[in-house]
Amino acid sequence: MIETIVFDVGETITRDDRYWATWADWLAVPRHTLSALVGAVVAQGQDNAEALRLARPGIDIAAEYRAREAAGRGEHLDESDLYDDVRSTLAALQNLGVRVIVAGNQTARAAKLLRNLALPADLVVTSGEWGVAKPQPSFFQRVLEVAQAAPGQTLYVGDHPANDVFPAKAAGLRAAHIRRGPWGHLWADSDEVVAAADWRIDGLTELANIIRG
Repeated sequence: MIETIVFDVGETITRDDRYWATWADWLAVPRHTLSALVGAVVAQGQDNAEALRLARPGIDIAAEYRAREAAGRGEHLDESDLYDDVRSTLAALQNLGVRVIVAGNQTARAAKLLRNLALPADLVVTSGEWGVAKPQPSFFQRVLEVAQAAPGQTLYVGDHPANDVFPAKAAGLRAAHIRRGPWGHLWADSDEVVAAADWRIDGLTELANIIRG
């Protein structure tokens, strides 16, 4: 029985369109170019930040992030960044008695922006606040601390096999891989994901049926 469901953020509950578009605009490269570079590094199994380094060799990403914030062109999230099934699914899960947590690899500012959206969730937290990021085992130890449920009764939902599915399973959690975003689509039918994921879903609305059994 699943008592707690923990959601990744990027390309699980939020679209990354704005994130990459604003980086492209800041670096003065065409949006399509940066998107293509993201796809290329994803296909190679690299961190998506490598796309920024390809667009601007030698970039200091942390410094550029601070410069964007200082210029008033920093991170932004609003209702339009949410996938259409997020609010209804999170609310339905809470109505079923499930503890709902949002925990992903984002900055502390992103956590504040997400909390400002007043999602139907018991907790919203990010790696920037915890000081530890996926796929590190210590991130999933923190997940278990806030889950208030045993590992086998905690489900982690995400699109990225290497950051979400595999480390969640290694920590003893259940895992659901969502076919969403470039990572989700690229690896949805890979043998490794098929073998590791407890569930493979095409949308968040499927989770309520999983809970009902």
